[in-house]
Amino acid sequence: MEQLSPIMLAGTGSDVGKSLIATGLCRIFRQDGYNPAPFKAQNMALNSYATPDGFEIGRAQAVQAEAAGIACSTDMNPILLKPSGEHTSQVVINGRPAGNRDSYSYFRKEGREELRKVVHNAFDRLSQRFNPIVMEGAGSIAEINLRDSDLVNMSMARHADADVILVADIDRGGVFASAYGSIMLQSEDDRRRIKGIIVNKFRGDMRLFESGRRMMEEICGVPVIGVVPYAGDIHIEEEDSVALGLKATKSVTDKVNVAVVLLRHISNFTDFNVLERNPGVNLFYTDNPDALLSADIVIIPGSKSTLSDLSELRRNGLAKAIVSARDNGKTVIGICGGYQIMGIEVSDPDGIEGSLRSLPGLGLLPVKTVLSGSKVTRQVSFSFLGENKPCNGYEIHMGRTETKGKATSLNTILDDGTADGCFVDDRCFGSYIHGLLDNETVVSYLISPYLKEKRNEKFDYTAYKEEQYDLLADHLRKHIDIDKLYKIMKHHD
Repeated sequence: MEQLSPIMLAGTGSDVGKSLIATGLCRIFRQDGYNPAPFKAQNMALNSYATPDGFEIGRAQAVQAEAAGIACSTDMNPILLKPSGEHTSQVVINGRPAGNRDSYSYFRKEGREELRKVVHNAFDRLSQRFNPIVMEGAGSIAEINLRDSDLVNMSMARHADADVILVADIDRGGVFASAYGSIMLQSEDDRRRIKGIIVNKFRGDMRLFESGRRMMEEICGVPVIGVVPYAGDIHIEEEDSVALGLKATKSVTDKVNVAVVLLRHISNFTDFNVLERNPGVNLFYTDNPDALLSADIVIIPGSKSTLSDLSELRRNGLAKAIVSARDNGKTVIGICGGYQIMGIEVSDPDGIEGSLRSLPGLGLLPVKTVLSGSKVTRQVSFSFLGENKPCNGYEIHMGRTETKGKATSLNTILDDGTADGCFVDDRCFGSYIHGLLDNETVVSYLISPYLKEKRNEKFDYTAYKEEQYDLLADHLRKHIDIDKLYKIMKHHD
């Protein structure tokens, strides 16, 4: 296939839809016979994923790789920042943790050249294997106070010699000012890289923006190559937890009610996408004790700051509500950090997470956890409760958990025979494995006691995701001038 120049989706701000459009373009290029790959030099997210070779990257790039039909790798996201406090993040470089940094020290100029070398080398390796590279910026490209320390936006576009498409969110208002300002605040050389604008998240009659489109082109001097309507009926994994609290928030009478505890530092909430799509399940996120007690099943999810979230659960009454749910015969399970929280104690003797050194857990599982600096990151196949059908998932955790009482393991890791998790009974268990609930065997076991006359319909999540990627591609083809995009990438100057 003809070599295409790299394309970067840059934003007028955060959450304007860059990741979604990048995902759709990866699928479109794949459909058109190319061999695309995603790239984001630096990502800040609590949703992460384990690569096939056992490293950690942002979940969004793993999703984009899946849309492109390829295995994910650390070269697609060489730097991952995982927030662990108001001003602190764990820094993951080339898939391995490199310590915690506060935002001030991280964004200072000192030491940036080493990080710049990391992201440039990753891109160079990726560009030798794939065509085209679909790049994604971060936040706004007009943060001029951070320009000298930029690793992910226009400095990365310069290194890659990429054409830039500016993505502007019309739903939040101020779309003309944000697009114009984002372009005009660039240096003259960087401004020339911006070859098109996509107006995203449009709602209403598209004809009402026809004059607006012409006006934007006139004031910005850049063609508007697409106006993309908001697509609430296309479901691609979300990168940000901001919208979780807006999902269904109360129990209903005709479905199995599953409450996911809305932790402050919730991570890998994509663990619950399959359950959410199950027609017999009403899944909601809550930090309200009364709402939690109305559920049939309570799930404590992963956390980036287990001790901090455990402390908050005790303060806001959720810890008491979770224990009450268990006492009242409800099912309570924990995944990763949630599994640690369900135990007898969580300790952090080396201060990995912060100043808290130890807290008693909820006491629902006879296990104790000691947090440590070494991180387990791997994809796994496992047997659930000795079932013959292999299941799949991945582990990303810092800590060693040991059983201290009468209980059995939940899973057996098939490649090395090690045990995972703790099983007390069919309504109380925990596991380190993310993606546990992506497996039909596990989901059926979890919700069957509550189905009664309700049907437990099988749900093929892999086929569902493939369908959603194709729907997204169709949506973008309809509302973005893909021919114009190809011309930009083929006639690169």
